[in-house]
Amino acid sequence: MTDAPTAGVDIGGTKIRAALVTPDGEVLASATAPTPSGGRAMLDVAAELVARASATAGRSAAGIGVGAAGVVDPESGEVLAASDSFVDWVGTNLRSGLAARTGLPVTVANDVDSFLVGEATWGTVRGVRSAAGIALGTGVGGALWLDGALYRGAGAAGEIGHMPGFGDARCTCGQRGHLETLASGRSVERRYAEAVGPDGGGPDVVGAAEIEARARAGDEAALRVLTDAGRAVGSAVLVLAALLDVGHVVVGGGLAHAWDLLEPAIRARLADEPPVSGHTVEVRRAVLGGDATVVGAAALAR
Repeated sequence: MTDAPTAGVDIGGTKIRAALVTPDGEVLASATAPTPSGGRAMLDVAAELVARASATAGRSAAGIGVGAAGVVDPESGEVLAASDSFVDWVGTNLRSGLAARTGLPVTVANDVDSFLVGEATWGTVRGVRSAAGIALGTGVGGALWLDGALYRGAGAAGEIGHMPGFGDARCTCGQRGHLETLASGRSVERRYAEAVGPDGGGPDVVGAAEIEARARAGDEAALRVLTDAGRAVGSAVLVLAALLDVGHVVVGGGLAHAWDLLEPAIRARLADEPPVSGHTVEVRRAVLGGDATVVGAAALAR
């Protein structure tokens, strides 16, 4: 497998992407399709996309790495938990299911774990000994890179989105006050709708990207919800620094497109209560964009 490319697969709530990746992190070819409903259909699409990417590149993959949404058992390959936006996803065995469809060995990880491996291998925290990753998407995911390797704990290490202590709003998992209720794209949309009322565009009208645009145009409610999101991320970074003494945190995901609005709030929160260790924490935006998860998954397969 040393010189052969591996395939990386990113299975998300809205789309699935597969890419053929070289040992030095170059994406040779990729293919994308909407995420269907149901675990079997999702695996069917993932296998088809691997075949399409391989055909485009004119090369075969030596193995497949999968970065999948939800809590994934890296040993069994089974999806243990997922948000309410996924149908028949929990209980799906990614490893055996995709191996049966492709005939290739399959390595399985959470999508944010793969994102962080990508950034640690080829991205903004390349060469860093220890770092944490936070992905601000529809929900909030997290991952840990400790002593030069991905740290998975019992399988769900780094799931910072479901850390409590961030208010009383109900989270998608059914509990209350998690980081995700302030710092996810879905929560930003909900909180903005609550702030402006029905006359300002309801939650089905104003998406996160439009809220970002309104904030840049001076909309106080939009700026406030994004500032609150940034400060919540800053608080989470402080917890990571206190527990693990990580010196680097990389932030990615769709909401990170509003980095110019989030970063000042994150840094202000870090300045409020700097780590007692005296060690600085460097927070960086991810640089690999949509390639991070597929590149990281392919690296894990290697």
